[in-house]
Amino acid sequence: MWAVGYLGRLPAVRLPSPLVLALLLLCVLGGGLVLGRYSAGGWRAGALAGAISGVLNLLVLGGLLAGVRPNTVVPSAWLWLPGSVLAAALLGGAGAAAGGLHPAPGAATRRWSGALAQVAVAAALLLLGVGGLVTSTGAGLAVVDWPNTFGYNLFLYPLSRMTGGVYYEHAHRLFGALVGLTSLVLAVQLQLTERRRGVRAFAWAIFALVVVQGVLGGLRVTGRFTLSAEADAMRPSLLLALVHGVLGQLLFAALVALAVVTSRAWREATPRTMRTASGADSLLGASLLVALLVQLVLGATRRHLALLLFAHIVVGVAVVAPLALHVGLRAWGRRRDLPLVQRLGLALVGSVAFQLVLGLGAFVATAGGEAADSAGAVLVATVHQWFGAVVLAVAVMLACWGVRGGAGTREGARTGRAGPEPAGLAPALDASVAPSRTAAARGGRR
Repeated sequence: MWAVGYLGRLPAVRLPSPLVLALLLLCVLGGGLVLGRYSAGGWRAGALAGAISGVLNLLVLGGLLAGVRPNTVVPSAWLWLPGSVLAAALLGGAGAAAGGLHPAPGAATRRWSGALAQVAVAAALLLLGVGGLVTSTGAGLAVVDWPNTFGYNLFLYPLSRMTGGVYYEHAHRLFGALVGLTSLVLAVQLQLTERRRGVRAFAWAIFALVVVQGVLGGLRVTGRFTLSAEADAMRPSLLLALVHGVLGQLLFAALVALAVVTSRAWREATPRTMRTASGADSLLGASLLVALLVQLVLGATRRHLALLLFAHIVVGVAVVAPLALHVGLRAWGRRRDLPLVQRLGLALVGSVAFQLVLGLGAFVATAGGEAADSAGAVLVATVHQWFGAVVLAVAVMLACWGVRGGAGTREGARTGRAGPEPAGLAPALDASVAPSRTAAARGGRR
C-alpha cells in the first residue's frame, strides 16, 4: 500500500486522489484474499490483518489530516482515523472470507515467521529505491531539520507541502520509520516463536542497526543532535551520507539472510539434499560478497562525493561481473540436488548481466559522470543503484546456502556417507534443525 501511494503521488506522476484511494483499497482486499487462501484463520485473521494495515497507514494519514498550525489535525480527523482502520478491517475480512473458499494446500500448517521476514526484505528494498531517488534528485537536504520536518512532527507534516525535493526526502523518512517498525515486529515475533538462539539474536541485532541507520541519516542532515529548524544551525555531512548509504545496503543484506534462515525451504532441507556442495561454494560465495561490498563503497563514493567513477567501473566489469557469473553458473551446473540453488544461480547470472546494461545506461544518461539533470537520467541512475541491491540479495542467498551445503558435506567426506551434522556457521543459525551424527549415519545407510 505504501509503494502504491508513493508511486501514485510522485511529482512526475500525480495520479488523481480517487484513483490512488481505489488502488489502496484494492491492496487491502487483495491482501485479505491471499491471507484467506494461505492461512486457516478465516475472516477473523483477515479483519485483524486489515486493521493492522489501517493502523500502519495512520503514519501517513496524518499528512492528509494535518491542521493549519504545526502538529495539529483537523477536527474531522477523529472520525477519519478510526474510520480508516475500520474500513481496512472490513475489506481485509471480506477478502479473507473469499480467499478461504479456495484454500491452498498446507494452509493450516503454514509458518508465518518466514513470510514476515520476507515482508521486511520487501520494505527494505523499497526503502533503498526511495533513498536512491533522493540521491539522484539531489534532495538529501531538501528538509533542513531532523527528526522534525520544518518544525512539524514527522507524521503530521501536511501532504500539501510535500512538493519537489521535500516530497522525496520526507517520504524517505517515512519509509525509514516503516522499516524500523517492521524490523521491530519481526524481532519480537522471532523472540516468541523461534527456537534457534542465533536467529533471535540476529533479528535483534538487525533492529539495533536499523536504529543506528536512522540516527546516521538524521545526523547526515544536521551534523549534530538539535531540534532547531534553522538551516544555518545545521552542519550537513557528506561522509555520513556515504556511510548511511553503504550501511543501508548491508542492513538489507542482513535481512535477506534472516529471511533465508527462517524460510520454509531452509527448515525442510536436509544434508541428504545438499550432499554435492563443497567448501569451494562457501569460499566463492564469500568472495563475491566481499567484492560486492567493495563495489558498494565505490558506488556510494561516486554518488555522494562524485569520486572514483573509473574505479567503480573497473571493479564492476573486471572483478564483480566475472566472479558473479562464475558463482552463478557453478550453482546452476553443480547443484542439481537442490533446484532452488540452481534457480538462484541463473538469477545471479541474469541480474548481473542486466546490471551491466543498467550501468552503461547510467553512464551514458549522466554524460559520463555528470549529475543527472533530466527525468530519464534520474530514473536510469536510480534503477542502477536499486538493482545493485537485487544482485546483492541473490548473492547473499547463494552464500547462505553455500555455507549450509558446505557444512553438510564435511563429515560425509570423512565417512563416505551423506548427511553429516552441520559445522561452522550452520549451527549458529540452524541448531534446531541440525540432525545428530547418529541420525545422519542412519540416513547414509538408507
